[in-house]
Amino acid sequence: MGYVLRVRLASFFTGAALSSAAGLYFLQKDYKIAHHAISHQMESIYASLDERVSALEKLKTAEAPKPVEAAAE
Repeated sequence: MGYVLRVRLASFFTGAALSSAAGLYFLQKDYKIAHHAISHQMESIYASLDERVSALEKLKTAEAPKPVEAAAE
């Protein structure tokens, strides 16, 4: 009875170790995919923001008001 119990426990812990390793592998893979997707979204948002800032800076330099001179009396 002791030998069979040891074999069953060894099989159980081997299965638990293998399933936890497989689970961690899939979680890591899912994490990398999600991280890549979010970073790609952020890059597109930053690119859009850079374009907007550049357009505003061009408008600012194109429509720069001329300095008003004080009236000389």
